[in-house]
Amino acid sequence: MNETAIAAEDLSQAARQRFLARERKPLLIGDWTRALFLHFEAPAELVQPYIPFELDLRDGKAFISTVAFSMEGLRPGLGGALGRWLFWPIARHDFFNVRTYVRHNGQPGIYFISERLNNRCCVLGGPLTYGLPYQFARLRYDHRPGEGRLEGAVEDDFAYTAEIPGGAAFQVCAPGSLDEFLIERYTAYTSRARCSRYFDIWHEPWRQIPLEARITNDHLLRQTFPCFNQACLVGANYSPGVHNVWMGAPRRIW
Repeated sequence: MNETAIAAEDLSQAARQRFLARERKPLLIGDWTRALFLHFEAPAELVQPYIPFELDLRDGKAFISTVAFSMEGLRPGLGGALGRWLFWPIARHDFFNVRTYVRHNGQPGIYFISERLNNRCCVLGGPLTYGLPYQFARLRYDHRPGEGRLEGAVEDDFAYTAEIPGGAAFQVCAPGSLDEFLIERYTAYTSRARCSRYFDIWHEPWRQIPLEARITNDHLLRQTFPCFNQACLVGANYSPGVHNVWMGAPRRIW
């Protein structure tokens, strides 16, 4: 196994051990598929006032990412076939997340600024249970990695295109790289109605490829987060996804 794979496995295994120590078993399990990450750099002093956690900076810089992906096979960690049947109305939906990078008590993670999804049942439950900033939206994803083409739109307020280089091989992020800093995260933080929470996540390392992307409409980002007026796109990654993702219960911080 090469150095990159070892580094990624170490991060993933540390997260797995932490998850089991806190949760013992996952509350929810699902597959995150066809994920496109778009990464933006923004001045930290403009981002921090909007975030109720300490920003996790890299070389003094703050980063905000959007992630367009699909949730498939969402099911409870217990319950077997009955659990899958009960979760059928929310088992499959698309997401468009806007997130930044934070730390709490030394633990790095992501903080959700905004989340759009196209399943009204989930929109009702996510804020009440996890404090997630869910909003319903019409998401139109056309991710065709076999053809090397990715396109997508959120309502009429955000749109992107990207191309996968011919012959590119999916691999885990290089240790210490910016891609690793932005992608390999296993704790999520939320804040809603003066209540802040966290929940643990575990999955195998992301296998991804860096690629060139173009934002053709960024109105949603500028409308949601004013500092996007001074943000710049610094990278993008595509992954076929991670399967059997463990999601823990929401834990209150304050």
